[in-house]
Amino acid sequence: MTEVRQRRDTQDKSEKLRENDQVANVFLKRTKSSKKMLNIYHNNIRRFKSKSILNSVKNVSYLSTKSQILCCLCRGYSVCSHRNPGGVRDDIDSEEDRNIDLSRTISSGTNKTLPILESVLTGLSEKWRNWIVRFISTVLLSVVFVLIIYGGPLALMIATLVVQVKCFEEIINIGYSVYRIHGLPWFRSLSWYFLITSNYFFYGESLIDYFSVVINRTDFLRFLVNYHRFISFCLYIIGFVGFVLSLVHKYYMKQFSLFAWTHVALLIVVTQSYLIIQNIFEGLIWFIVPVTMIIINDIWAYIFGFFFGRTPLIKVSPKKTWEGFIGGGFATVFFGALLSYFLCQFSYFICPIEYNETLGRMTMDCEPSPLFRPQEYAVPQFLSSVLHLLHLRKTIIIYPFVLHSFSMSVFSSVIGPFGGFFASGFKRAFKIKDFGDVIPGHGGIMDRFDCQFLMATFVNVYISSFIRSPSPQKLLQQVFNLKPEQQLQLFYSLKESLENRGILSIHQD
Repeated sequence: MTEVRQRRDTQDKSEKLRENDQVANVFLKRTKSSKKMLNIYHNNIRRFKSKSILNSVKNVSYLSTKSQILCCLCRGYSVCSHRNPGGVRDDIDSEEDRNIDLSRTISSGTNKTLPILESVLTGLSEKWRNWIVRFISTVLLSVVFVLIIYGGPLALMIATLVVQVKCFEEIINIGYSVYRIHGLPWFRSLSWYFLITSNYFFYGESLIDYFSVVINRTDFLRFLVNYHRFISFCLYIIGFVGFVLSLVHKYYMKQFSLFAWTHVALLIVVTQSYLIIQNIFEGLIWFIVPVTMIIINDIWAYIFGFFFGRTPLIKVSPKKTWEGFIGGGFATVFFGALLSYFLCQFSYFICPIEYNETLGRMTMDCEPSPLFRPQEYAVPQFLSSVLHLLHLRKTIIIYPFVLHSFSMSVFSSVIGPFGGFFASGFKRAFKIKDFGDVIPGHGGIMDRFDCQFLMATFVNVYISSFIRSPSPQKLLQQVFNLKPEQQLQLFYSLKESLENRGILSIHQD
């Protein structure tokens, strides 16, 4: 009896497999599918000629048509055993999309070694080899950073734009790697179009704010200034309409996910780079100090964690330790104060960048503001008695900017690392180690600038809230936008006010 049952089971299995083959051929012919899909189906059948596949097929009694069995087989057997009686839906992401592994698609730069050092570092362990490669890359990046600063504001702005484009490319490439199997149209083209449109809007705003006097002398540029936001909106609408026209049935969810993906990338990269440009115009010190603080925190947190790290800090980034986090924080506060004190002594770093009409170029010559002049401060009460016993002064002379630097150093050492934790969680979601392999020992550009973007936002908000005063350039821009009779009215009102206060007469004498 047992042999008879086994024969019957074998015959039933064979009949089901033949039936599935027939359904597959009919379904593929009707849908005009490629020969590649047919090969995938047959490979799956040969691979899973076991009870599990047949039991899974028996469990799909809720499927309305036999053609859906093929969809179930081709998309993954875990769907077949799903207990939801709603059936297999085309608008739900497949199991392959839910368990994404891009480790082979996105190259990693953490374990990448410089070709020159391959033979030298062969005998070392992976840990020390990686440490040496990271150290050499850090030194080289520091030299490049110093050279860019020496090149002036224009070199910094170009470097910021290059970094922005590269970071955006690395983020978009992940999305493209995830969904390119579906052949979704226009994804990369629309992503880059939105990047160009966003840059046109943000960089146009910067030019209007700081170069309005020059721009308004040209009729064509005046038109672009007056209708800048409307033109930017129209450019965005063109991309928006293009996205709607590219929608494909069955892939709505994926396409809208990519649409959101692109806009989040723009928010993270383009908006932050715009804020970095704004900070540069306030003075190079507002760019150099925050950027250097993040670098210092990253370096010293790595050193303290490498030699003393024992206690894990956060699960999303297992290599981060409390020892590295605390040690990097103290080092950032100390070295950040020293760097701020040093830079406050040079007008090249502290003067805002303005356009000089007489010279016809950008200048950084100014009288230091009170923020960059030494001020005398009384020490706290609990220290005054100690200083009195030591016969020391109860006051200290310090640049006010150094006090502001403490706020930036605390943010960069306490909140800044969470930008890196966010990036680590993002990479773990796609099972990748780095965003790229541009920098040996570090990874991609985004791996080095994940904390910088968060810091740029804080510095810009800090300047707007506690430092910035009304800008003459912005006021002039608003005056130039007035009608001629309104400009004359403003002129006479301002002249009368200056004369009443005795300011205009003094200059005339």
